[in-house]
Amino acid sequence: MSDAVGTVGQISVYPVKSLAGRVVPAVEVEDAGLHGDRAWSVVEVDTGERVTVKTTPRLREVVPTGDTEADTLTLTEVLGRPVRLAAAAGGPQVDAAAVHLVSRGAVERAAEGDVPEGCSADDPRANLLLHLPDGQDERSWVGRRLRIGTAELDVVRTPRHCLGVYAEVRTPGLVAEGDEVQLFD
Repeated sequence: MSDAVGTVGQISVYPVKSLAGRVVPAVEVEDAGLHGDRAWSVVEVDTGERVTVKTTPRLREVVPTGDTEADTLTLTEVLGRPVRLAAAAGGPQVDAAAVHLVSRGAVERAAEGDVPEGCSADDPRANLLLHLPDGQDERSWVGRRLRIGTAELDVVRTPRHCLGVYAEVRTPGLVAEGDEVQLFD
């Protein structure tokens, strides 16, 4: 049995880990997450060490164009040191789970000061921004299953340092803006 609990308000894909995302109208959700999400990372030319937004906050200001050479030049200029883009081996470079979901309500609570330590209330870096009815809180979904579009997700936990919930992909499928979010018992 399922209940309709909201709709998808916005879909964001982050092609380069730690850089700004881009909003898309629809996306294929694959076993490892959204198609094209976090498929690249920024690395130091000299050491090969990954550069992340935690150590280099300016990364989130850069919007990737999809042109590796142009993006590398922009990043090198913005950071003031030589870096390059490296393709992810074995799928998206996610830290916690395949899909990050955040409700508009969580963003509003964060604007009022209910923000986990280390989280950016201005940019929770979520893949799916959901519109839920007043009083609905996605944190209560941990341990339950969602169907969004033709994809099914298992909500596995709340983030330690961010808003919303993390989910793993049970059944790949297409998710589009405006799709209904169904919650299963």
